[in-house]
Amino acid sequence: EEAWVGRRAGGLRGRLRDKEGDGAGPMAAVAPELFEEPFVADEYIERLAWRTPGGGSRGGVEAFDPKRLQEEFVNHIQELKLLDERIQRRVEKLEQQVQREAKEFAKKVQELQKSNQVAFQHFQELDEHVSYVATKVCHLGDLLEGVNTPRQRLVEAHKLMKYFNEFLDGELRSDVFTNPEKIEEAADIIQKLHLIAQELPFDRFSEVKSKIASKYHDLECQLIQEFTNAQRRGQISRMREVAAVLLHFKGYSHCVDVYIKQCQEGAYLRNDIFEDTAALCQNVNKQVGDIFSSPETVMAKLIQSIFEVRLQSYIKDQLEEHKKSDAEQYLQTLYDLYTRTTNLSSKLMEFNLGTDKQTFLSKLIKSIFVSYLENYVEVEIGYLRSRSSMILQRYYDSKNHQKRAIGSGGIQDLKERIRQRTNLPLGPSIDTHGETFLSQEVVVNLLQETKQAFERCHRLSDPSDLPKNAFRIFSLLVEFLCIEHIDYALETGLAGIPSPDSKNANHYFLDVVNQANTIFHLFDKQFNDHLMPLVSSSPKLSECLQKKKDITEQMEVKLDMGIDRTLSCMIGQMKHILAAEQKKTDFKPEDENNVLIQYTNACSKVCAYVRKQVEKIRNSMDGKNVDTVLMEFGVRFHRLVYEHLQQYSYNCMGVMLAICDVAEYRKCAKEFKIALVLQLFDTLHSLCNLLVVAPENLKQVCSGEQLAMLDKNILHSFVQLRLDYRSARLGRHFS
Repeated sequence: EEAWVGRRAGGLRGRLRDKEGDGAGPMAAVAPELFEEPFVADEYIERLAWRTPGGGSRGGVEAFDPKRLQEEFVNHIQELKLLDERIQRRVEKLEQQVQREAKEFAKKVQELQKSNQVAFQHFQELDEHVSYVATKVCHLGDLLEGVNTPRQRLVEAHKLMKYFNEFLDGELRSDVFTNPEKIEEAADIIQKLHLIAQELPFDRFSEVKSKIASKYHDLECQLIQEFTNAQRRGQISRMREVAAVLLHFKGYSHCVDVYIKQCQEGAYLRNDIFEDTAALCQNVNKQVGDIFSSPETVMAKLIQSIFEVRLQSYIKDQLEEHKKSDAEQYLQTLYDLYTRTTNLSSKLMEFNLGTDKQTFLSKLIKSIFVSYLENYVEVEIGYLRSRSSMILQRYYDSKNHQKRAIGSGGIQDLKERIRQRTNLPLGPSIDTHGETFLSQEVVVNLLQETKQAFERCHRLSDPSDLPKNAFRIFSLLVEFLCIEHIDYALETGLAGIPSPDSKNANHYFLDVVNQANTIFHLFDKQFNDHLMPLVSSSPKLSECLQKKKDITEQMEVKLDMGIDRTLSCMIGQMKHILAAEQKKTDFKPEDENNVLIQYTNACSKVCAYVRKQVEKIRNSMDGKNVDTVLMEFGVRFHRLVYEHLQQYSYNCMGVMLAICDVAEYRKCAKEFKIALVLQLFDTLHSLCNLLVVAPENLKQVCSGEQLAMLDKNILHSFVQLRLDYRSARLGRHFS
């Protein structure tokens, strides 16, 4: 509807313009707004229809006049044709005008191209002429220079001869020598006269030569003093001028020395000489390029002076104070000073010091520390040995323990081999009162000392000696941590393990195992973190790995031996419990109708003891070692129960009690969480069923899933425990 209303409004505006306009020309009916962009033919026709009276829907259907609308369309078409003709004529006229102007433009471009070619030819001619003239001028300049240079030399020689005559006469009359403001010019003259005087024979010109040398020296001193005064006043430009004059004098190096000396005055006001040095060099580097022609030489000389005088004196005072009295403080001070010196060297690398500044700074550092680094490792080893020994001795003193000597040699080795093969205790056991003689505090202290030694070794050792020195430190760690502490504790622990026949034995060796494992993990971590980076790319790596492997295997052998003997001791304790608590009447009760217990007292105490030991093993081991030890303990536990059950004969009620005992043992075995142990007790339970099965079903039960894989002798030995073995002739099933 809105679109329709808009179209009607547009048509109305068109008609009003037609009525109010002057009606000039046949195109008055073709209003411009009919062609508004964007042009749409359908909308154009709609607007035209609305402009025609009777052409729209105004007034209803009766008002619609199709003939009038047709006439309007025909007339409008004629008007459009006339408009098209007018536009076409105008387009043709414009095209003709464009073609005419294009021809004129092309003609003008051709004329410009011709004039450009002419101008280019003139330019080439002019360029050739200029080149010719320039060649002539250069030739003329060479000729003039060839004439002027000797002339200037003659003039200069004449002046020098004049000044030389004044020295011959002994009276310096020229203003250049008497006027202090012309000191630079006088310096240039005296420097040239000094060179000339050196070529003259001494016998004839000795006096004048001495006068020139004296004046040369006086001017040199004046210039150096002038440079010093300018430096104190901060006059950089004056310092640059004087330095440029002194550059050709012998005392130029003295000028540099004065500059370096004055730079350091008032620069070391703080307590940190390294920070003061870095700040001083930073400030000097900003101005030295504005003063001297070769600033890199001056910077290098400044740094050399600081290192060889100030730093060397400071470092010597610091180290000599502790060298003989306190080795720990000496080593730490040496490490700190060397580290700070190398850090300072790294900061100085940003300055221009010449071609090979890395080598230059390295030589300066080496010159300061060479006397201390030559014997560093010996001091380190001596300190580490005494410190480690003190840490261990302080620990044993706190325990009121006197370390016993661990035997070595043929007899001790023989005892050790016999003990490893037979598991027999050779010699009396030592009562350690449950003390493991292992201390994490001691271990941490030893590892910390060794860690610091590795860090100092890395920093202070020559790269070629680094692997060798690191290996020596590692050897000390092995000696004091692994041998003197861990291995000694293992030996003491082994000696403290009671024999399997002992009663109420304390199985504290498992505590030794637990602590030894923890300590060795710390040892292994330090080996990987601190030693390996120092020897990884040297032949010493294989030696370190082999040494670690040897000490590890040595301790593992003793750990295995101690665990084995501890398990044997546990089994011995269980044997004592069974021997003391298990009675023969337990499995042959006199009154079979009055047995109310679920399992025997011996079984209860053994299971309680086993559960306690299982928990202790779990707390003392880690990783796969837990399963390995529990498996061995479970197998021995099974063997003990198996052999124990074969010592008795059983009646009907006794068999039921034995089966209940085995069921309780099997329940205890589940806590091992080892499949093999549980399987062994399942089989043992099935064997116990042979004691109660009916004779006619015995053969069928023996061929069951649990028992089919067992040897017949084992089955036969269990069946022999039945009271009816002979009467029921059960032996025939196994013949």
